[in-house]
Amino acid sequence: MKAYSLKQRAVYGLIFLGLIITEVLIALYLKSGFIRSYGGDILVVILICCFIRMFFVNRPKLLALWVFLFSVAVEVAQYFDFVKLLGLENSEFLSILLGRWYSFIDILCYLLGCIIFFVAENLFKKINKKAH
Repeated sequence: MKAYSLKQRAVYGLIFLGLIITEVLIALYLKSGFIRSYGGDILVVILICCFIRMFFVNRPKLLALWVFLFSVAVEVAQYFDFVKLLGLENSEFLSILLGRWYSFIDILCYLLGCIIFFVAENLFKKINKKAH
């Protein structure tokens, strides 16, 4: 494995770790407000993209799109309360992890998060090309 790919994986790993910590802090300490309602949804798709990028050194071109579509699928499943349909409504962990409440605004937040990831990754790619 090339040193560059290890460095790249480490960068995505550190961003992922920072986002996990941020998401946990939001969940523990913010009970309402803009950040709790929308910021976590924006960050979670960036977190998922960074997690996937830790394992794929060669940039998947449509990663942000695939993560967005996955997020929309989860949100649609929440509309149909799939946690209850699966008989898992008594599991507080799964109810929180998979979600129980549909919101169209969440889909907009996922879209914004995926756009931020896409733009940031392309910007860093251009900067990195100039540096080498």
